[in-house]
This record gives sequence, C-alpha cells and structure tokens, in this order.
Amino acid sequence: MLPVLLLIAVLVLVAVSVGSWLQFAERQVIDTVHTVGSTAHDRVDVEATVQKVDAAARELVLRVRVTPRGTLGEENGTAPVADLSLQTSQATLSDLTFKAHERITTKDLQVAVTDGSISDYPFDSYETDMGFWALQGGKEVPVRLLFSNNDTLFSVSATPGASRQEAVVGVKLVRSGSLLVFAAFMMIVMWALAASVLLGAWYLTTRRQGLVWPALSWMAATLFALSAFRNTAPGTPPIGCVLDWFAFLWAETIIALCLIAVVVAGVRTALQADDTHPV
Repeated sequence: MLPVLLLIAVLVLVAVSVGSWLQFAERQVIDTVHTVGSTAHDRVDVEATVQKVDAAARELVLRVRVTPRGTLGEENGTAPVADLSLQTSQATLSDLTFKAHERITTKDLQVAVTDGSISDYPFDSYETDMGFWALQGGKEVPVRLLFSNNDTLFSVSATPGASRQEAVVGVKLVRSGSLLVFAAFMMIVMWALAASVLLGAWYLTTRRQGLVWPALSWMAATLFALSAFRNTAPGTPPIGCVLDWFAFLWAETIIALCLIAVVVAGVRTALQADDTHPV
C-alpha cells in the first residue's frame, strides 16, 4: 500500500500546487489597475471599478469615485472648488455632477455592453467603450482614469484610447479562468454520468435482469440530479446555451432513453417469467 499512498500524496500535492498557481494568477489579473488619461498636477481622478456584469441584460455596474486633484479640489480632494460635471461616453447611461464645496460621494453607473451573447456561455465575451470628460466652472479639465474589475466571473482587459485631456478606454470582458474550468468540469461530469447510466442499461437489458428497482431508482435520481447540477453553473446561464448543447441536453436524453429501455426490457422479462412459471 505504501507506493499507492505515495502516488496519491504526490498527485494531491501537484493538484494543490497547480490550483494555487492558477488562483494566484487570476488574483493578479483582478488586482490589476489600468491607468489612462492625463498626468497633469491639476486634474480629476476617476476610479472606476466593475462591480457586476449582467450578461443577460447586456450591461455592467460601474462604481465611480471622483477625486479632484491640485487646485481643482479642496479638503484633500473630497470636494471640488467649483461645480464639477463629469460627462461619460455613449455606452454609459448617465452623467455625474457635483456641487462646489460639497463632499463627493461614490456613485454607481450602468454601462451597456455589446458584441456578445449569453447563449455562448461559457465562451461568451463582450465589449464596450468608456470615456470620461470633466468640466469645472465651464472649462474642460484633465482627467485620469483608474480602471479595475471586482467581478470574479469575468476577466477584463482594457485598451487605452488616444486622448489629451479626456480618458477613454476600450474594454473587453471574457469569462474568468476559474469559471471556464468549472464549466468544463460540469460537462465532463455530465457525459460521465450519461456513460455510466448507458453501461448500466446495457448490462441490465443484455443480461435480462428484469425490473431491478435499485438500478431504476439510481437512473431516475441521476436524471433529476443532473438538472439540479446544471443549475449550479455560475452566472445563471439560460437554457439553450453552449453548455446545454455540448453536454447537458444530450446527457439528459441518453439517461431518459436508458431508463425507458430498462423498464420496457424489465417488464418483458418479468412477463415472460410469469408465462413460464404460472401460478
């Protein structure tokens, strides 16, 4: 048993090491802050963080914190010296305004995303453009954007746009690595369960075992458990997505047909036994 235990220990160590490395790499991506825009001393800093991506509604929630720097702000940037208006790109559903000498509060913005469909889950991806222009006292002032992501279901990449005083960035969102791994695991499990039920059905029908109730209970439980397992997919994908067409729907079909075949074969075997041995 010692070689077997050593092999298991090595496999566990390798799995934990690979998992730790993948988790660290994904954490580094989430912690990345993309900086675009002006570096002038007197500017407006915009810290924009993606809080949640709603793929079904094709929009994301962007939490925005505005800080006027240098002569544009007072009280360490907590309030503007004059009325401050932060205009956004077309994809953003609203602009922001802040009164002079009043404390600036963090606000949430809704941003529309395009070029993607949730039916491609878990391989769906989306794009959008974000831009911020600042006007203070009726004059345009420089803007610096610090863009980051807090939604663990998505990985975000940002491409800075050509700008002078404004801050513009092109954003692409794809499913995170951990979600892709979990979705692939789900599809493998679905096919494995379908194959197990298929083998069991082949054995019962070819060996003429009759109505084996424990086997029928297991098949029926697998049929309904698979639906519950599918609904645990992160991001609540709709029915008919890639996950369904690659694994779930086929697995459910195979299990249902196997269950019906075993019942029909079992009933026929039981009836033949009754005819052979009448009461």
